[in-house]
Amino acid sequence: MGRRDDVERLYDILERVSDAVGGPRRLGDCDGYLDWPERGVYVFLEPGARRRDGRRRVTRVGTHAVSTGSGTTLWNRLKQHYGTGAGSSDHPHGGNHRGSVYRLRVGEALIERYGLHDRYPDWGTRTASLDRDRTTVREEEYPLERRVSAYIRDQPFLWVAVDDEPGPDSDRALVERTLIALLSNTDREQIDRRPAHWLGHHSRSPAIRASGLWNVDHVGDDYDPAGLDRLAAAVEETEPL
Repeated sequence: MGRRDDVERLYDILERVSDAVGGPRRLGDCDGYLDWPERGVYVFLEPGARRRDGRRRVTRVGTHAVSTGSGTTLWNRLKQHYGTGAGSSDHPHGGNHRGSVYRLRVGEALIERYGLHDRYPDWGTRTASLDRDRTTVREEEYPLERRVSAYIRDQPFLWVAVDDEPGPDSDRALVERTLIALLSNTDREQIDRRPAHWLGHHSRSPAIRASGLWNVDHVGDDYDPAGLDRLAAAVEETEPL
C-alpha cells in the first residue's frame, strides 16, 4: 500500500474511533470530570475544512507521557491546550502558551495574520528569558490568550486510549509519530491540500506551513505502518466518556 492508501486507512480508523466514543467532542465542552482514559493519543479536526469525502481533516496530532517516568495524564495535556475556565480567578478563558506548544503556535499565527507584533513582542519568549516584569507581560498577553482559547476550544477532536508505560518507545509515541509523518505534506505528494483560510498558513514555522499540521516534530519523517496497526487495536480499548 502507498501513502495515499494509508491516509484513507487512517481516516477509516478514525471513523471507527468516532463511533466508539459517540462522535468528536469540542474541547470547549469538556472538563476533567469526564471519564477520560489515563493515557492516550488525540487528534484535532479542522471545523471549517473537510476532505473530498466530507470527513473533517486532521489538523494536529498529540499525545503525552513520552518521557520516562512522566505522570502526565491525557486530560492534563488537553487542559494545557484548553487554558483557564470561566470561573478562574486568574485570567478566565485565557491560558498559558508557555505551557502548550499548540497555544504558542496558534498565537504566533494570529500575530502574523493580523500584524500584532507591536502588541505582543514577548509572545513565545521563555519566562526565564523575559527582561520585563512577568506579571505585566502576562496582563498584556491576556487578550491574545483569550483568542487562542476561543480558536482551540472550537476544534472538534477524537481520542483513543493507549495505556502503556511512559517513555519515548511507548505505543503512544509510535502512534503519534506515525500519524504526523503520514499526514504531513512536507516534501511529498500534497494530500488534502489545506484551504486558503487555514490559520496555519500564517505560521512562523516553515514546518507547519509545509506540513499542513499544527505539528513541527516528525513532519519530515518516514511513517511506520505499525503505528496504524496499533491505532486500530486501540479502538477496541476506547470507551465513551
